[in-house]
Amino acid sequence: LWDCETGKQLALLKTNSAVRTCGFDFGGNIIMFSTDKQMGYQCFVSFFDLRDPSQIDNNEPYMKIPCNDSKITSAVWGPLGECIIAGHEGGELNQYSAKSGEVLVNVKEHSRQINDIQLSRDMTMFVTASKDNTAKLFDSTTLEHQKTFRTERPVNSAALSPNYDHVVLGGGQEAMDVTTTSTRIGKFEARFFHLAFEEEFGRVKGHFGPINSVAFHPDGKSYSSGGEDGYVRIHYFDPQYFEFEFEA
Repeated sequence: LWDCETGKQLALLKTNSAVRTCGFDFGGNIIMFSTDKQMGYQCFVSFFDLRDPSQIDNNEPYMKIPCNDSKITSAVWGPLGECIIAGHEGGELNQYSAKSGEVLVNVKEHSRQINDIQLSRDMTMFVTASKDNTAKLFDSTTLEHQKTFRTERPVNSAALSPNYDHVVLGGGQEAMDVTTTSTRIGKFEARFFHLAFEEEFGRVKGHFGPINSVAFHPDGKSYSSGGEDGYVRIHYFDPQYFEFEFEA
């Protein structure tokens, strides 16, 4: 844990294996993180309440949930901090109670690993990005599947616009499959889809490696992408973007 203003370390929590996801709850009082299944240790989700200093001092979370089957590869807090939504290596989505640790909802709409989960601004929906070449839209409370956005390559990240019915996808390839002789230099595109019609309406080129992460600015006037090529690209939308009307 770090102080955002001073950069000072406030607390150190040690784990037995690599930490894959982490995040604060809605009120900033509870942190959760998941660890990988490796070196003989299984995947766990741990919850610490920062209002109880003994949990930090003793490195003892108030709750630790084992994930026996498929490890967690992405996770976010759900609405009001009552649960977390976790995506797994096998393509499953689980909603875990932050109070009891029980699985509240379980769905499997993806056939391969879920790489990223991002919520809508009002937290009523979220979008997933998967190795199965799709991104999908879900209801945050019920985990009901709403929409699917299909590509020809693994999707590493997906984000929802705060202003429009738009979703941006980034990916292109798994890092281990990228060669230095790629003929697609500069052509790893961020792809824009209409949220309701599930159809692609634009692409932005630039990265010369797979895109690992995408995010909209909170004002919806720009987006950024981080790539395997080592660059973060910040794109400001031109006037035509704001005037664009999708024709179904």
